[in-house]
Amino acid sequence: MSNFFADWRQRATHRQVWALAAPMILSNISVPLVTLVDSSVIGHLPHAHQLGAVAVGGTLYSFLAWAMSFLRMGTTGFAAQAAGRKDGAALRQVLLQGLLLAMGFAVLLLGLIGLPFQHLALQLMQPSPDLNELTQDFFHTRLFGLPAALASYALVGWFLGLQNARAPLAILLTTNLVNIALNLWFVLGLDWGVVGSARASVVAEWIGALLGLALTHKGLRDYPGHLALAALKRWQSWRPLLMVNRDIFIRSLVLQSVFFLITTQGARLGDATVAANALLLNGLLLTANALDGLAHAVEALCGHAIGARDRNALRRSLNVAGGWSLICSLGFAALFLLCGHLFIAMQTDIVQVREIAFIYLPYLAVLPLVAVWSYLLDGLFIGATRAREMRNAMVVTALLTAPFAWLAGGLGNHALWWVFLLFMALRAVTLGVIARRLNRSDGWFHG
Repeated sequence: MSNFFADWRQRATHRQVWALAAPMILSNISVPLVTLVDSSVIGHLPHAHQLGAVAVGGTLYSFLAWAMSFLRMGTTGFAAQAAGRKDGAALRQVLLQGLLLAMGFAVLLLGLIGLPFQHLALQLMQPSPDLNELTQDFFHTRLFGLPAALASYALVGWFLGLQNARAPLAILLTTNLVNIALNLWFVLGLDWGVVGSARASVVAEWIGALLGLALTHKGLRDYPGHLALAALKRWQSWRPLLMVNRDIFIRSLVLQSVFFLITTQGARLGDATVAANALLLNGLLLTANALDGLAHAVEALCGHAIGARDRNALRRSLNVAGGWSLICSLGFAALFLLCGHLFIAMQTDIVQVREIAFIYLPYLAVLPLVAVWSYLLDGLFIGATRAREMRNAMVVTALLTAPFAWLAGGLGNHALWWVFLLFMALRAVTLGVIARRLNRSDGWFHG
């Protein structure tokens, strides 16, 4: 931090970071705002199990969708490095491969995995009959938007690799504003309840994906080149992307499994506790998506620097993004500490749910300070296409955390929140150890 504003090049990097981060923060914040609107609309219906159904059903859908987040992460790194080399043909190949993978995985999830996963998950959670029925209705409806959601992952990743933050901003803002408007209409206007919230999300996801496809034209025009269709028939043209995506998939699957385990343990504590934890985790979503805007800047700038083999640019990007990430995390911690009660009250007027959520607010205030470092380091590893190291770090973190998560279910909600803090801290520690080793061996530019 001592050289945070050291020279003119550092100041130029501040501008580069914020040129990418500001649009991504705005667009990313719209993601949890949709969840906040969902919770606020459903949370003002009369029963806790209605809010719990959106929370649990959303968790099941997110498990499937976020397990596919490698479609964004892997695409960003390869697109950024191709842009650093000014390779228009490679950019076209990465885009098409990302979209084809998105469609293939969507078919796999819808056809073979989605419904068996839902039945297994609800058996483990043991929800009340009312919560179980509404959760299934919500989840089944959300599945219709999965192909569009996965296509948007690949599109957003590709645009970020081109250091184009405006296109992801347009995609995500359009998706989420449509979602908010339709949520209010379907749930309150048409009285469709929990299923109406799910239908709003499906329509919005498809609109966002179609807009993203339309926006690729300008990016392709800026990087002239021709797609080598014959190369797509060869394994070698797919192997690098698939290997990186394989490792990020394993990493994402392990990450979501830990979240799922903690959610499963929490679901056994009752409908009101499930709902209260969901409201608090909306605060983490808000924080994570905002800080991810800076992490996305790290992905694009570090990937570009590695593609151009510019060590100084890599160092400056990390230094500047790290400083701003710390400042932003302190701001969120203060916000939740001082205004957390208002944040909860905005989302629900169910007295029992509010009272439970108020008890656990201090954990939400601490989370940004603990989690910020793992978000920043994720950006570095994604930009460097160092997926194997990300996978290994996450597996180690999960193995260290899982026993505590399993035991915490019988020790109450405080124990679950302590386990969650431990998990986020270990994510940063394991990635930090690997990053330090790579830095000492100049591994970011070799192997």
